Amino acid sequence: MNDNKLIVASTPFLRNGETAHCLMFDALLAALPAALCAIYYFGLRSLAVMLAGMLAAAVTEAAVQILFKCRSFNYRDFAFSFFTREEITVMDGSAVVTGLLLAFTLPPGVPLWVPIVGAVFGVVVAKHLFGGLGYNIFNPALAGRAFLLAAWPAPMTAWQAPVCRASGPAIDAISSATPLGALALDGQTTPLVQLLLGSVGGSLGETSALALMLGAAYLLYKRTITWHAPLGMLGTMALLCLALGHDPLFHLCAGGAMLGAFFMATDPVTSPLSPAGRIIFGCGAGIITMVIRLYGAYPEGVCYALLIMNSLSPLIDRYTSRTVRPGEIGVPLVDTLTKK
Repeated sequence: MNDNKLIVASTPFLRNGETAHCLMFDALLAALPAALCAIYYFGLRSLAVMLAGMLAAAVTEAAVQILFKCRSFNYRDFAFSFFTREEITVMDGSAVVTGLLLAFTLPPGVPLWVPIVGAVFGVVVAKHLFGGLGYNIFNPALAGRAFLLAAWPAPMTAWQAPVCRASGPAIDAISSATPLGALALDGQTTPLVQLLLGSVGGSLGETSALALMLGAAYLLYKRTITWHAPLGMLGTMALLCLALGHDPLFHLCAGGAMLGAFFMATDPVTSPLSPAGRIIFGCGAGIITMVIRLYGAYPEGVCYALLIMNSLSPLIDRYTSRTVRPGEIGVPLVDTLTKK
């Protein structure tokens, strides 16, 4: 007799015996090259920002679950209850990933209260007010960044040049425009080598396109993410650049394009379920990103583009979640072009 049962649950859906803990560990491991580049170029201050974000997110996650979800928590035997209660799922690593990705979107010199406040907002408001992991509509890290930028724009736009480019040991940090900011200000284009290696100003986790691509290659190899949303987003950005007379390599490697495409747009909870939906999601994010970059008042648009597409994910799923034959993507044109 077949004892298999149909389990109805929210995303993320797991396969091949993987657990949420394994998926989050893969995400942390993939983020390691970008984290090391941040520490190398911006010093130990960037490490403090990352640790503050991760710790704040984990503590907030645990506190919310203990206070509101664990009905029989034994406060007298705190440690035993913390590690044995099923409602306490902070150990799955999702909160830590949220805190790290939030830190990746922040300037390296922000006060430490900034990642803490952003992590608390992301976990409480963007995640648990919607029901917790699997039910949130918006990416918590991006929601936290958007809140911080709206509430405290000064520290969120205080960019610094890499420490290794400082002109003396007495100088802790030098103010520096991001590559996208320099392009919007005076039309100056940053050399591609600097964008690949990360020796530019910007958010601490987005400066090195090469480090992010290494992490993305690992996630694709482990099948933790799929290629649909990243290809849709980056491909659309490149096509728009070519059509409008801009350098596609610059726009793909500058700012948060790589970070957003491979680490944010691939979030299994806040992105569509079907391959076709993910491609549409990525294309929409790419279009909105380029519209904001080229015609908006702010030089970067990845964060808001992905949040807008997060809100459209249920609608995209409604029209794209259908059964497809093996080997199909779900988009007729793509299926035609990829047929062997």
